[in-house]
Amino acid sequence: MNRCDSAPQAIQFKDNHGRGISYLRLSVTDRCNLRCRYCWNTSNYSFMPHDHVLRYEEMLALVTAAHDLGVRKIRLTGGEPLVRKGIADFLGMVAERHPDMSIRMTTNATLLAGQTRKLKANGLHALNISLDTLDASKFSAITGRDMFSRVMASIDEALDVGIKVKINVVAMRGVNDNELPGFLKLAQNKDLDVRFIEYMPMGEATGWNQSAYWSADDILAESQTLVSLTPVEYVGGSHGPARMFTMQGGRGRLGVISPLSNHFCGSCNRLRITSDGKLRPCLFSDREFRLRPLLRSPKMGKQQLLKVIRLAMQNKPLGYEILCRQREKVSVASRRMSAIGG
Repeated sequence: MNRCDSAPQAIQFKDNHGRGISYLRLSVTDRCNLRCRYCWNTSNYSFMPHDHVLRYEEMLALVTAAHDLGVRKIRLTGGEPLVRKGIADFLGMVAERHPDMSIRMTTNATLLAGQTRKLKANGLHALNISLDTLDASKFSAITGRDMFSRVMASIDEALDVGIKVKINVVAMRGVNDNELPGFLKLAQNKDLDVRFIEYMPMGEATGWNQSAYWSADDILAESQTLVSLTPVEYVGGSHGPARMFTMQGGRGRLGVISPLSNHFCGSCNRLRITSDGKLRPCLFSDREFRLRPLLRSPKMGKQQLLKVIRLAMQNKPLGYEILCRQREKVSVASRRMSAIGG
């Protein structure tokens, strides 16, 4: 049995809406080696100053505080987490201090090859790999980099060493909607999940427009003309925002994540911490709690840190209400996704 599956269940802190908070997304850097057009729709973006980015020991202190409050699942994000030196060693630090923590990572996989064995040995349980196309030339056009072959090789390497893999596809009309058969074939042939995520109007430089919106319901309807789908039934517990489906004769699964058409705010169990130490209770809300000053002040200790995290958790908003109030705007949040941490 996997250690993450056998770990005892923590008592979850509940917010004002009765939601148990058990999942932390921690951004380790805002830097990325790709220039995806839906994220980098500007030429004058500047990265965070290095001294604003949390040190690994500060991040470990935050993970420990979250663990004390019942968090048992952590996802390391970016930017691209693998551009930060020492990330595999940091992952090992987390696993050593909190062996009951399920550790995941979201990556573009361009720098993953050759690191999968060390990552797994240091406690990595699963990878979410961002991949919006299966066409090499289109990959270059979307990301600004010719690295498609690296990504595909990394996917196979991760599967070979026994890391669970989920492929995250930002669903965009006019960009990758004609690739649905190819993504379904990928999930049929490999033991992985392919999950389509509705394109969201996120960030100050978003290139979002209504014509590019491809809804989860449309994706499912089109998929069912190509393959027989069976919904995955869950019994108790949190299973994340994706609606998952097995495919007849397939090794993997298809999923859809619908933050716009069918929100999942009522069961949201996560918090986000940006790489400059700001706790963001909701992806769609720009309200953030500054943790870096607490971590770097000799006058502040763990109890003050826990107090602020509890306050943020307790007042976690319902994101769909924010979406409804701001639907006349092009962008929901002021920060780009690479700075928020996804």
